[in-house]
Amino acid sequence: MALFILGLVLFLGSHSVRVFAEGWRTQKLAQWGEKFYKGMYSVASLVGFVLMVYGFSKIRWDSPLLWVPPVGMRHLAALLMLPSLVLLVASQVPHNAIKAKLRHPMVLAVKVWALAHLLANGKLADVVLFGAFLVWAVLNFRASRQRDRQAVPDSPDGQVAPVDTSNTARVVLIGVAVWAILLFGGHTWLFAVSPLGW
Repeated sequence: MALFILGLVLFLGSHSVRVFAEGWRTQKLAQWGEKFYKGMYSVASLVGFVLMVYGFSKIRWDSPLLWVPPVGMRHLAALLMLPSLVLLVASQVPHNAIKAKLRHPMVLAVKVWALAHLLANGKLADVVLFGAFLVWAVLNFRASRQRDRQAVPDSPDGQVAPVDTSNTARVVLIGVAVWAILLFGGHTWLFAVSPLGW
């Protein structure tokens, strides 16, 4: 559990600097230079991710069971993962309507992903992992929206990027395809857990 918690703190902590310490980040960028700062950030994120994944893999099966989620929660979680994956793809494809409207689809994808997995899992390790990511995503999205409004004071939504309709369609199609692959065997192959308990 200690390695898991350490990895979680390192990974989410490195991704929370702009949420809790924007001034410190600006100061260090000026002091260290962008290349060095991003290097340190990348190392902390990578080490945290490895420790988090390794630690979780060691405790996930033996973690205490806090509650048994109803079977229907699996189906709800599987359904929630559809918009989560579409949002995730939208964060990587330029000039799509989803990204232009929501501004931060990656953070929203994490929020929906974490909520879905909290609903379907009742072990302590699951609650700590997905609960921490859910709290992080909520705070990160709030901070990101505040930065948007400050960047463009006259617009509540900040600047809107140009939209390509074909890119938006591509986002949805890829998101649905990835969702189907994970639902029908991919998730079981990757994580040894069937989303629907098959």
